[in-house]
Amino acid sequence: MSMPKNPVENLATLIRCASVTPAEGGALSALEAMLKPLGFGIERPIFSEEGTPDVENLYARLSGNGPHLMFAGHTDVVPVGDEAAWTHPPFAGAIHNGEIYGRGAVDMKGGIACFIAALARHVEAHGNPKGSVSLLITGDEEGPSINGTVKLLDWAASRGEKWDAAIVGEPTNPDALGDMIKIGRRGSLSGVVTVHGRQGHVAYPHLADNPVRGLMTLVDALINPDFDAGTKDFQPTNLEITSIDVGNPATNVIAARATASFNIRFNDTWDAESIQAEIHNRLDVASASERYRKGRKEPIEFDILWRDRPSHVFLTHDEKLIGTLSGSVEAVTGRRPALSTSGGTSDARFIKDYCPVVEFGLVGKTMHMVNERAALADLEMLTDIYRRFIEDWFAQG
Repeated sequence: MSMPKNPVENLATLIRCASVTPAEGGALSALEAMLKPLGFGIERPIFSEEGTPDVENLYARLSGNGPHLMFAGHTDVVPVGDEAAWTHPPFAGAIHNGEIYGRGAVDMKGGIACFIAALARHVEAHGNPKGSVSLLITGDEEGPSINGTVKLLDWAASRGEKWDAAIVGEPTNPDALGDMIKIGRRGSLSGVVTVHGRQGHVAYPHLADNPVRGLMTLVDALINPDFDAGTKDFQPTNLEITSIDVGNPATNVIAARATASFNIRFNDTWDAESIQAEIHNRLDVASASERYRKGRKEPIEFDILWRDRPSHVFLTHDEKLIGTLSGSVEAVTGRRPALSTSGGTSDARFIKDYCPVVEFGLVGKTMHMVNERAALADLEMLTDIYRRFIEDWFAQG
């Protein structure tokens, strides 16, 4: 069997697998075929939970004596959107003007394709690394993230697996390869505030209680004042209102209730519990404010529902991991990457509970867009970065 040394060929193979969450789409089978010639042992556990689709995952391990490096990622992709708007079919892996087109090209089948090519080149030139390498690949990163990485980590750890460091191959670079390594992420928390009123006729407001008035007061309290001014390593905490809904099609009816959904991205000034407490306090104070009550005795009647589990803020300090990767990036691109905590969440939020983790991959300009694509030159450079990192990281023991 041939060695998977060509990142473009690896990526084209993966793009041609229509692995829209939660479908495996042949992507994990394609990875298995690439990894077996390198000597990996491969398992593909399927995880389930009531109310969510079953998800197949892949754990591949190349065992050796020495430190254990994890490469983590996902083969699932978001839907293509309007397929007719694509210049090339989204699952064809077409190459045009030095770029390869396809859903998942940068987010993040490209990172996986490059890491496998890098490892294959290392094995060909030097033999197996002086330690262990594992690939932890999920099919549930773009979906609810319930039957994916979090369960795959627990499954592997329960079997005795321990890791010394991890790279997640997400597209971290804003404009050009070498821009940025992610060394942490802000926390994330979502909730829904519901204000309860009393339905009535708009011409007789004294007989009703309009919940929209109260909701506007509470929303203002969620947004103002600022939560903080940011910290050394993180942007300021930011809360965004993502939806306001009354569910009232009539123009002459005061609704019985109104809701506002929000998401907050918080820095290391807070943890999940303290930011929840701050939000509760803001709502409690605003609900009793004279500005809203205007002589009324009753405060705003509201409740809050926290959605899903929070994502916790984290920051990686491992100098061997960060320094070696930064050096590899600079050696290939000539640029020293910024160490950043910007952006949204990723599966690194689960991995950080098991070992130090950073993220580095392709340029993310076209991720989730029509005509998602990666430059062939970037695929070659990323492969070289990963190859250098593998060599230098294991050399340090």
